[in-house]
Amino acid sequence: MTGFRQSKVRSVRFIHAADIHLDSPLTGLSAYADAPVDRLRTATRDAFARLIGLAIDEGVDFMIIAGDLYDGNWKDHNTGLYFAGQMGRLKRAGIPVYLLYGNHDAESQMTRKLQLPDNVFVFDTRKASTFIHEGLNLALHGRGFKVAATTENLVATYPDPVPGKFNIGVLHTALEGNAMHASYAPCSLDELHAKGYQYWALGHVHEYSLWRGDSVVVFPGNLQGRNIRETGPRGAVLVECDDVGNVAVERVLVDVLRWARLDVDASACRSFTDVGRAIGSALEGLAQGGDEALPLAVRVTVSGSTPAHGALFGLESQLRAEVLAHVAALGHERLWLEKVKIETRAVTQPETGDDRADALADLRVLLEAAENDTQFLESLQAGLMGLVGKAPQELQSSVPWFAEVRAGDLAPLLREIGPALMAHLEQAE
Repeated sequence: MTGFRQSKVRSVRFIHAADIHLDSPLTGLSAYADAPVDRLRTATRDAFARLIGLAIDEGVDFMIIAGDLYDGNWKDHNTGLYFAGQMGRLKRAGIPVYLLYGNHDAESQMTRKLQLPDNVFVFDTRKASTFIHEGLNLALHGRGFKVAATTENLVATYPDPVPGKFNIGVLHTALEGNAMHASYAPCSLDELHAKGYQYWALGHVHEYSLWRGDSVVVFPGNLQGRNIRETGPRGAVLVECDDVGNVAVERVLVDVLRWARLDVDASACRSFTDVGRAIGSALEGLAQGGDEALPLAVRVTVSGSTPAHGALFGLESQLRAEVLAHVAALGHERLWLEKVKIETRAVTQPETGDDRADALADLRVLLEAAENDTQFLESLQAGLMGLVGKAPQELQSSVPWFAEVRAGDLAPLLREIGPALMAHLEQAE
């Protein structure tokens, strides 16, 4: 660290959080009658309440929220009232909060109308602003999003560091290299280090990351995983700066439900039942590891070259029901099976000289040739469009073949069906 040295001031401790997405709506759960909807619906609030409790218990000096406190426009005022109530808890504990609005906050029309307690300091959205905390010898710089699609480099508008103070930059940004996130307020890591601040409190990217150099740059990640794309532990960071500017960063986990992916190799399975048992055994192992008090929402992917490939074709829902029964029998109430995906392959059979083997070989050739037969593919698409058009809405997004049928791209479907058909015939033989 350079450019800072505290004088007769104790070490500073603060919490840096981002991407809380209070009351984020749940999508895709209507297809699951057994989904823990109530637990998932309140998860973002429960995680935030745990964070506030942690801040009070630790007696931190302040808290930073680096954008996306909300998840777009509220359905009603309850979301804002809940946040104001949590800020009231911090006010009674003497803890100020420095709040910066991100792209999701900018989408909310109610954000600007909410009256917050006077311990909450909101960064300007028109230009970069600075809050000075003389008692802690701090300068916090930030600029919030006025509109959601903010694509300019905001770092260039941030002021120079205040000499002799511990300078913190608060920024909602995609940063370079984060292709999974919209490129809002793009900037580079080198730009952040060159700014002369001691710490950068970032938000927007939902995965935890930390870089050390001329400054400490941190994405705390989001507070609570909301879907299967956000697996693993989630939380914020507890930061401590000593009297010579050394910065220690500790990750603090406050999520109340965790998402996980589980890969199961079905190579040794010979039947549908064998695969169900293999998944159940893998889930049991997952349930026994980690934080045993934390509920788990799990997506299982079954893969491998297996004799059971044909028996599994098109039976994801039935296999999920089979595994759910296995989990229920084991009494693992903390597990919820979000989905079972089948990505197995047929076992290649050695060729033999009898007539039936020759017929199967000819069928395999025909199936492979069908992928390039334009007339056949057009006829197949016309026949399947009637089925696609009548399918229930929940299947439209959950069955990938439907999109391929509508687009006329049937080769992937044939590649999937062909091995399954061959596996069935070879097992019958």
